[in-house]
Amino acid sequence: MSEPTSPLPEDLSSLLAAAGPDAVALVDTAPVLDPLAWEEAPVPVVGETGLARTPSAGEGVSVLQVCRGRREALLRWLELDAAEEQLALVSTGEGLFEHTPGELAARLLQDSASGDAELVEAMGHWFARRFGLRPKSPEAGWAAAAAAWTCHMRALAELPLTAVLAAARDRAGDDSPDTGELIVRTSLTLTDLIGRMNAPHRTRADLVADWRTLQPLAATVPALRAGADWLLDQIALRDAPAQQLRAVLEPDISDHQRDRRAAGGLPASVPALDAARTSQLAQARHTVRFYTAAFYSGRTEEAELLRNAFPAPARSLEASAQAQAWRQASLTARHALDAVAARRAAATAEDDTAYFADPERLHAESAYLTAWQGRLDLLHDALGRLAAPVPAPHEVPEDLRAIAAQVPDRRLAEAFGTRERALTALDGQISYLQQEPTPQHRRKSTRGELALLTAARDNVVPRHRLPAGEHGKSGLDQDAIRRRVEQIMDAARAPLVPQTPPTAALQDHGLNLQQSGTIGMQP
Repeated sequence: MSEPTSPLPEDLSSLLAAAGPDAVALVDTAPVLDPLAWEEAPVPVVGETGLARTPSAGEGVSVLQVCRGRREALLRWLELDAAEEQLALVSTGEGLFEHTPGELAARLLQDSASGDAELVEAMGHWFARRFGLRPKSPEAGWAAAAAAWTCHMRALAELPLTAVLAAARDRAGDDSPDTGELIVRTSLTLTDLIGRMNAPHRTRADLVADWRTLQPLAATVPALRAGADWLLDQIALRDAPAQQLRAVLEPDISDHQRDRRAAGGLPASVPALDAARTSQLAQARHTVRFYTAAFYSGRTEEAELLRNAFPAPARSLEASAQAQAWRQASLTARHALDAVAARRAAATAEDDTAYFADPERLHAESAYLTAWQGRLDLLHDALGRLAAPVPAPHEVPEDLRAIAAQVPDRRLAEAFGTRERALTALDGQISYLQQEPTPQHRRKSTRGELALLTAARDNVVPRHRLPAGEHGKSGLDQDAIRRRVEQIMDAARAPLVPQTPPTAALQDHGLNLQQSGTIGMQP
């Protein structure tokens, strides 16, 4: 038995191969949220971590032990498993393969002609320990133990074996006649619930009922948490306010989605989504889950407070001149609008079975697309103003010119929330487009997109403002003082509103300022 340091997922196969053909690893896995798998996420396999099936599930894994043989691995699993994180049992052959404890137990008991008393006793001790992990009441403890059995041991038997249950009750000192009935009822209820999760076209009310059943058990059974979260996501996909909140919080990843569509069946050729926007996507998904859980668990005031803090943007009847100019210059922006129209047409197609079978999801999808199109109007307007700032009109009073000077800040806040969030999103988008090799379908447009985004990013923080990091310096720094004086003098000599002329790159790609003071296109 060996205890290696945490290997990378690709190293796990070689580690097991070196340990021998019968080696089984006990792997501690941290749950990984894939922010891109929102609507297409499959039903999780209860009792498995998905380590062998999903490459992203290998992030943050650590190998606790490598055991020689299935019996030793199962006994160690029964000893180490606890209500914290789910332990995976992994072996290798042609590739990684994840076992369930029930599968190993069934094979071992079948191969043993006279039974395996030590293994049955170990399962009884594990069941009793699971009972003790929920000390609030004996009923809650036995329900949690039965749920753990249903998750991990279904391949052996849906209900706990008589010998296992007897050993567990003896160890727990429980002789109540109601205990056995409670364990059977909990096991059958959870078995039926797991079966229903695979049924197509379920109503929101059914999903909410199953989530309310599963959520308390998931608090002490890590294997159920992925299923509870999946149910929560399915509820949110059928809840219009949740989808509006999603549209407000998600960053624009139209470039990555376009690359994925162009790649077709070759996802390996798609550049990886940048870490900045991946983090924002994950944050949005967690927030929508929090809203959904609060609303459907009765904490409606908490849910409404969150919803009111991030109101859905109203959809404009006509895009602003700055948004239109940005869309004419940016191929990605045009594709974003086309994608919204395509999704709306697909969702409302009368030959789609979901059009009739899942009206709640159709309504929520429509709410999401409407809010997202309003969000695109705000994003493209802000980017257009950043890439080619609009000069303030001189024919109005000074206080009105001051108001006009604040419009870019207001548009930036409406589109991104804060300057910091705008910088994070733009930096992420720029780094994404700079990845090599550039996909074939956008080799001609990527250079222009980068020029547009860089021009917008440079104007997120006006040049006359202090660079980040200098505000907190203490003491007398002569170089810093000199730079600040120069910046102040430059700002004093500049017009009230900086009039940054468009760069040559912007002119080449269509964005320009007209003499009338509005943003427009070159002829």
